[in-house]
Amino acid sequence: MRKESKGLMIALGLVAMMAAGCAKEEVVKQDEPVVPQQTVKQAEPAQPAQPAAQQQEQKQEATASDEAAANALETVYFDFDKSDLRQDARDALSKNAEVLLKKLADAKIQIAGNCDERGSDEYNLALGDRRAKSAAKYLETLGVKADRISTISYGKEKPAVQGHDESAWAKNRRDDFVIVK
Repeated sequence: MRKESKGLMIALGLVAMMAAGCAKEEVVKQDEPVVPQQTVKQAEPAQPAQPAAQQQEQKQEATASDEAAANALETVYFDFDKSDLRQDARDALSKNAEVLLKKLADAKIQIAGNCDERGSDEYNLALGDRRAKSAAKYLETLGVKADRISTISYGKEKPAVQGHDESAWAKNRRDDFVIVK
């Protein structure tokens, strides 16, 4: 009887070890792709018909005005390994807020945080994120609603200037502003 119980205990032990020792597949949730939301235009009230040439001219003027306002958004620059806003960055953000509140009152923007080539990919993505969020927070204090602002970090993946010296790096440590309406 002792032999049988020893064999049974060994068999149970082996089964328990096999069950506990098998690695379970790790489930990693994939990031969902970001799909820009499409805005639904409401029907406009009927207006008297205008000649097609006049309508086209008005559309071109509106588009040119929006493009000029979008181009008025200034890039913000940062010191090496920093995400805090310098005075020149605050001044640029104040001008950007004025444009967003007056000329682009309905526009939504995306702030893209960027870094120079130094540092690891992971570190630069985190730093770019902190830079973008720092600018977004400052714009909110200036009156731009938070639901109009989104942030993204490109880390060192989208340099503005190619080069391996301080002058190139200084231009790559930045936040860019993109109208996403």
